[in-house]
Amino acid sequence: MKYHLENPVFKILASIADRKSIEAYVVGGYVRDIFLKRPSKDIDVVVLGNGIEFAELVGIELNTRVSVFKNFGTAMLRFNDLDIEFVGARKESYRTDSRKPIVENGSIEDDQLRRDFTINALAFALNGDNFGKLVDPFNGISDLKSKLIRTPQDPEITFSDDPLRMLRAIRFASQLGFTIDQTALDAIKLHKERITIVSKERITDELNKIILSAKPSVGFKHLFNSGLLHIIFPQMANLHGVDIIDNKGHKDNFYHTLQVLDNIAATTDDLWLRWAAILHDIAKPATKRFEKGQGWTFHGHEDKGARMVPHIFAQLKLPLNEKMKFVQKLVQLHLRPIVLAQEVVTDSAVRRLLFDAGEDIESLMKLCNADITTKNEYKIKKYRKNFELVKQKLVDVEERDKIRNWQPPITGNDIMQVFGLKEGREVGIIKKAIREAILEGDITNTYEDALQFMLQEGKKIGLVPVSRTNKL
Repeated sequence: MKYHLENPVFKILASIADRKSIEAYVVGGYVRDIFLKRPSKDIDVVVLGNGIEFAELVGIELNTRVSVFKNFGTAMLRFNDLDIEFVGARKESYRTDSRKPIVENGSIEDDQLRRDFTINALAFALNGDNFGKLVDPFNGISDLKSKLIRTPQDPEITFSDDPLRMLRAIRFASQLGFTIDQTALDAIKLHKERITIVSKERITDELNKIILSAKPSVGFKHLFNSGLLHIIFPQMANLHGVDIIDNKGHKDNFYHTLQVLDNIAATTDDLWLRWAAILHDIAKPATKRFEKGQGWTFHGHEDKGARMVPHIFAQLKLPLNEKMKFVQKLVQLHLRPIVLAQEVVTDSAVRRLLFDAGEDIESLMKLCNADITTKNEYKIKKYRKNFELVKQKLVDVEERDKIRNWQPPITGNDIMQVFGLKEGREVGIIKKAIREAILEGDITNTYEDALQFMLQEGKKIGLVPVSRTNKL
């Protein structure tokens, strides 16, 4: 296995370890990713003894700064494009109310036993003639070949000790396309309530990694079936289920959302566009109504869903900034292109969509394409054809009218100056009238037309010009 450790840094680590008679190993994700043929820039080094002291020796040899974390007994340095972390081999025990372990020195096998999964407990020796020898006491290589997520010890102990590992099991299954061992799945269901001792930030970090996997539905199905989703993200779990009245049912909005998420994942790695897919129908349970002669309706779910977005972002400790506003906008607008695709597309409707979506119009169209989940081939072809017409109309209207990120040519200051007004209701009335006239196509998007329209609208509400704008 020596050829696996080709990077020159491993020879340097081995040389220092041999010189100081320190037993050292490369362990964990870096080793796993060698066998998965995945690039990795994070190296974990375990030594039998003091990991911080060994890191400082390496730092001197490499002439690089060492960051020491005494509370955790770890140290880290950066060499070229690699982040190398050092720790002493240890055994761990846990209290029921904390993820922070009680630590004592241990053997390399003790250290491997404390790790979350067998595929992350693989190690390469760094010393002498053993350099590059694989240390695999829990058959991690076999599990890699079988594409299996399994814990080195009893999964009930592993997950109860550190409940975040339940999410990590699901995340690895989603990222790698692996199966979770049945005893581990049973243990997750049994200990799901333990997730409440984990910080929201750590939970959401794992959730985002699941969302960014190639097929996120794999992870979300595990989250739902285990009961974890009901605890960490109940609004999404509430999408599940079908009600039937008068032999009429609606689609299961949970599985529909997962299909939309997988569809969008096939077209973009944008985390926030994927979040928009997750939340686009989030208000359907709250807006669901059965109407005689019409069946199930979800009127206004896009408006209510947009209002729910800030609360959900705050609940999950997601950023309450322009990322949240982007998701909120797409949830608000996600029905608009679909409605256009089902009707005769007017220029005014397209202008309004361009005005409201602005620079996010392409993302909105991606989301709407992903939202087509019907199994009816005729409907799929019809929707896709109509969507292409809408997209072409968007291009044509944008080229002609330049509405994207548009502001009307007459400003509030212009209105106040011409009519001698202060900020107030009249200014808003005229501004809105000008905007609507341009969007409807009643006047052109030019200063001259807007000015004449402004004077007419002012006259209607009894305003008389008292001056002229600087533009005249």
